[in-house]
Amino acid sequence: MRDRIAEITATIEPLDDLEREHRDSTIEWIRSGAPIFRTMKPDVPPKHLVSYFALVDEARRKLLLVDHKLAGLWLPSGGHVEPEEDPHATVVRELMEELNLGAEFVRAAPIFITVTRTVGDDGGHTDVSLWYLLQGDSTRAIEFDRGEFHGVRWFGFDEIPFERSDPHMRRFVEKLRAVLAA
Repeated sequence: MRDRIAEITATIEPLDDLEREHRDSTIEWIRSGAPIFRTMKPDVPPKHLVSYFALVDEARRKLLLVDHKLAGLWLPSGGHVEPEEDPHATVVRELMEELNLGAEFVRAAPIFITVTRTVGDDGGHTDVSLWYLLQGDSTRAIEFDRGEFHGVRWFGFDEIPFERSDPHMRRFVEKLRAVLAA
């Protein structure tokens, strides 16, 4: 699985120098033999893989974000990759658990990668996040995990609360616009 994740990561075409650095350092980290899967909540090991998934309503140019209770931020949905789990399977599993939806991938592979020191009640750790893009429909109501989220909301690309979101969200939206335009 380690080799597969390194291959998936290598397919990400960087938006900028920071994403190139995140992609290249992640491949090096995976190949180093260091633990890459979280084995105990919240932060063992202190750096581990996450699959983010952004639901996008392409026709209405909207992105679904969740108001995450622990992080205190508006984030894409996602979750920690389980030991020996394919990050793509993480998306399918977490989408059902968190939003009670089936996955309709815009692209099978992630489109973005970030390495981020988290914030929140757990004191923080480092998430290596593979960002996947899924088709969504902003006209449908969404059942969400009320234990994990205060709420969910569709935001127009120009309405996203960047000041209360993932620190890489602005760059992700820039890349999302480019991917959708292609």
